[in-house]
Amino acid sequence: MKFAFFKGCKIPYYLGQYETSTRAVLKPFGVRLVDLEFNCCGYPNRDLYFESFVLSAARNLALAEKKKLDIVTPCKCCYGSLKHAVHYLHENEKLRRDVNAVLAGEGLSWKGTIQVHHLLTVLCDDIGLPAIYASIVRPLGGLTVAAHYGCHALRPSNVVHFDDPLAPSIFEDLIAATGAKTVDWPRRLDCCGNPLLGKNNALSLSLMRTKTSDAAESGADCICTACTYCQIQFDAVQSAETPEDQRESMVPAILYTQLLGLSMGLSERSLGISRNALSIEKLGPAWKLLPGAF
Repeated sequence: MKFAFFKGCKIPYYLGQYETSTRAVLKPFGVRLVDLEFNCCGYPNRDLYFESFVLSAARNLALAEKKKLDIVTPCKCCYGSLKHAVHYLHENEKLRRDVNAVLAGEGLSWKGTIQVHHLLTVLCDDIGLPAIYASIVRPLGGLTVAAHYGCHALRPSNVVHFDDPLAPSIFEDLIAATGAKTVDWPRRLDCCGNPLLGKNNALSLSLMRTKTSDAAESGADCICTACTYCQIQFDAVQSAETPEDQRESMVPAILYTQLLGLSMGLSERSLGISRNALSIEKLGPAWKLLPGAF
């Protein structure tokens, strides 16, 4: 199984552990990730210069098409951006013609022959839950997890085709495979607040704190993410923006690839656990009960 690996812009600079942990958990399943000379997914331009956004995304799609490879991305924002571009290119003949005219300068063209996948759908649908269950050597029993879906992979459902936008279950199914218990928390589908950071910090932090409080009140030891922006918000931003006297109440965040990797018996180093802003020790008493906990 082989995919073009779309890391996006933020993972290499801000969240390198998401790349290393993704590679670590996919390798045992025989998944080969191919690096291409991708550019930005186009998301930052989407509401500023629409044609530039589509062109940026289309170039990535065309590069993967040239190699006859589907794309997989761990970033839900990039996933949503690329899926939107595919939708617009299919619907708008003039846009498609104009974009391909520019891409022709690099010997590229978009034909719509490849698919865009998020990492979670590759794990669930391509690798399959039975194979994941079979790979678990250290079940994470005793750990209670709040699955945070994020926004970009769920909505609009007619564009992203990820899961039921009102009652998704893919993330809980994948977390259950690790042996951890998931909670049904009221705000699990709410935004993390990260898109507002730098624009309206007070609202951004309010959304984040409302979600972390809800997760804690629902009995979660940690929040599990599968989105670059969401992990940054719940990990680095929460750590930096929480006053010293309130830090004991912080709910830590862990990437799904890290959670899965730990249950597969992979090393802390390969999963980049130490690169998280909030220490693994902050996962609370349940973490200390896990077999082989660090």
